[in-house]
Amino acid sequence: MSLFEELTDKVVLVTGGHQGIGEAVAKTFLNENSVVICADLAFDNNDIAKESEQLYKIHLDVSDEDSVENLTAQLIANNLIPNVLVNVAGISTMNYLIESKTSDFDKTIAVNTRGTYLITKYIVNEMVKAKRPGKVVLIASQAGKNGYRAMSAYVASKHAVLGLTKTLAIEVAHDRINVNAVCPGIVETSMKHRERKDGAEIRGLTPDDIEQEDNSQVPLGRTGQPQDVANVVLFLSSHLSDYMTGQGINVTGGMTMN
Repeated sequence: MSLFEELTDKVVLVTGGHQGIGEAVAKTFLNENSVVICADLAFDNNDIAKESEQLYKIHLDVSDEDSVENLTAQLIANNLIPNVLVNVAGISTMNYLIESKTSDFDKTIAVNTRGTYLITKYIVNEMVKAKRPGKVVLIASQAGKNGYRAMSAYVASKHAVLGLTKTLAIEVAHDRINVNAVCPGIVETSMKHRERKDGAEIRGLTPDDIEQEDNSQVPLGRTGQPQDVANVVLFLSSHLSDYMTGQGINVTGGMTMN
């Protein structure tokens, strides 16, 4: 059931739309009868492929400027300049900072920070040139506001995403483009499940120990689901958020409150 008629036929670009939070975001906009472009490393096609009347898919490596340029060119050629950009694509690596590999740090920054920079740079530029007011939602993390053991690269990358959010919000406010970030807490995705295994090995615990620890830290008594995040993305993409920009909205079950 559609909640926001204004989003009908609006073009929504979702990076990292193949699984997890990105998949939930894409499905949520499809329910609003939006035209959704899912861009993800998992897709093979370098040209936009039409899956249905509402859904398109295209290969994208957010850390590769050539790949981002190709996506942008495809959007222009197909008259699909977004009204809404949702940048979900992200990765994590885990180890204590003093024991971590520089290559892991570089990879995390390349995807989470450089990738966010590249996508917003190219896509928002086209929104501005087309005089297309709209919404930009960047997926940060509560790790953009706090520190977490064995996650220095991820924490640093998500702090940077919040910095990009605040700066871009100021720069494009006169173009009537709102820029906000969502800061999820512990969300049950394949990445989180892998992090529990990696974290358990690093800390000499079991994945079940980590899961119990996760649940114990959330005042609402449960970890999040991808749809919890998608719901807030939808709000930030609607008219209800028209007087909000430059914000980092926590979706953490109360785990982070600042």
